[in-house]
Order: sequence, then C-alpha cells, then structure tokens
Amino acid sequence: MPDAEHGSQEPRIGHTEIATFAGNVVNISRDELKGFREQLDRVCDRVAEFILEHPDYSFVKILRSGSVAKGTALSSLNDMDVAIYISSEGAPSDEPAILTWLTEKLRDAYKGKMEPDQFQPQDHTVCISFKGSDLDVEVAPVVYEGGADDRGYLVSRDTGKRLLTSIPLHLQFIRARKEKQPRHFAQVIRLLKWWAAERREEDATFRCKSFMIELICAHLADNGMDCSDYRNAIEKFFGYIVRTGLRSRISFTDNYKATELPGPTGAAIEIFDPVNPTNNVADGYTEGDRAKLVSCAQAAFNAVTYACYATTKGENMELWQGVMGAAFGRAQ
Repeated sequence: MPDAEHGSQEPRIGHTEIATFAGNVVNISRDELKGFREQLDRVCDRVAEFILEHPDYSFVKILRSGSVAKGTALSSLNDMDVAIYISSEGAPSDEPAILTWLTEKLRDAYKGKMEPDQFQPQDHTVCISFKGSDLDVEVAPVVYEGGADDRGYLVSRDTGKRLLTSIPLHLQFIRARKEKQPRHFAQVIRLLKWWAAERREEDATFRCKSFMIELICAHLADNGMDCSDYRNAIEKFFGYIVRTGLRSRISFTDNYKATELPGPTGAAIEIFDPVNPTNNVADGYTEGDRAKLVSCAQAAFNAVTYACYATTKGENMELWQGVMGAAFGRAQ
C-alpha cells in the first residue's frame, strides 16, 4: 500500500527529496567545512597571539562570526567572517581611518608570512586573501568600550551606520533555536538562503540578506513552525511573507524587553536585531525592495503549493527547479 506522501501514483516531492538535495548540493561537506574551520582557527590564533605580543595596539580580542560560526553556511561559501574588537581609546574615530589602520595592523601580524597585498580594505571590512585557497576571510572591526557580553559597535554593511552589537549573543540566539530543533532549524535556513541566492542570480536588485532569513525563521519557529519537514517549513516561510506582506513587525525578547523597541519607524520592513532593539536589520530596504521580495515569495509559494497537485514527476520537478534552481533535479 502506498504511503500518504510517496504513493506509487504520487509524484509529489517532499521532505526526503529536499533533504537529498540539501545534502548533495546546498550543504558544505564535512571535510570541506573542517578545512574551512581550521583555516579560520589559524587566523584567529595568529591574531590572538599578536594581541598578546602587542598590548599597545588597541586590539582587544578576535571572535568568529558569520555563517560558519552559526552553522548556516552554504556549499557556495567564498568567504568567512571574524570580528576584531578594538579599544575605542586607541582606534581612529571614523570608519575609513579604522579600516586603513586595521589593514596595516593585520599586515604587521603576518609580516614575513603573507604579502601586504593579501590584506585589502573593503567597504566595511578588511579582506584577507589566502594563496592556494578559494576562501577569503572578512575581518570586521568592532569598536569596544568595555560593554558586557562583548557588546561593541559594528559598522552596518547596508547603511554604514555604527550599530551596537554582540557577536556571542547573536550566536547564542541561533544556538538556542538549533537546540530546540537540532539539525533541522539550520537546514531550513540553508535551503532558504539557497533560494535567495538563486533569486539574486536572476535579478541583481533582489534583496533578502541572510540575517533576515534567519530572523524570519526564528520568529516562525518560536511560534510553532516544525522544521523537521522541509517542504512544509519552506511553504510556511513563503506563506508568512505573502500573508503579512512583511508589514508585520518582527522582534524578540531574548536580550531586551518589548518596551525597549521604538515606536513605528515608517520603514518598509521592520525586523529587529535580537541584541539591539534600536537596530532594524531591514533598515535601508525600500518599498520597492519589499514588494519584490513579497512577489518572489508569492511565486515560490505558488510553485511549492501547486507541486503537491502535479500530475507528473516532470511537472513536479519543474516547479521545484523554479524555486531552488536547475541543480534540484540533478541532485535527485
């Protein structure tokens, strides 16, 4: 007798097929991830050693951050993130000067081991390029004033504003959701990050940064979304965006009270940082950005819904490829 989801006459693609795609295409292999983490560890160890050797350089500490630290990195990973905490008393006051200063200090830390041109200031970070590796390390300066929980000021990559943040509290926020739904919470995020990357390949003006995906997923998980069925979780994610139009405020009370949030800001999208109640992570997104994101979510929602009623495997596959890209079919 056929089961409810995969009967002999049923072409529906469900959790098992999506999990196969995730394992074969979306996720980094364990060996690759081990190598990437070892590379990141070497950077952190070298900078930590340099900090001890040069207490007068105003470096305070270095912390791993970003998708590798969170466990949400994709197989398409091309850079890893770390944050260097810098004493506010010893660092330059403006961002361009901080980046130039940090670049020179990192060149000093690797003098005789790497060439100066392997360290280059970017918009809001310093990029370390390793010869023989496809991965760069993006170093973000965090201006530190001695705050608890490693709270410091990071320059937003989207707006250029200086924002109060805490790398450990951000990692703890994601870890708490992962502990409630081991493996599956992070996997759903990776699948949706893959979807967003496919949309950017089609349209460079599409905007949906990874942090927003993480926070929408956290909001849905906190309100009962079961991440252990990937098809249903993906549908719920898109359904939420379509239903609310991203006009409903998202916030969390892990690290502050709801009363600390600001009143209506007039922003096109309001998704608040779980560490800083004054930081709308969608600040800078326009009404056009919101409308495009909702439209893409609507198309994806329609596809995964219609796929449940597809009459042939080919039609079902075509619908899912429209959501996850051509690699979806090749992974089955």
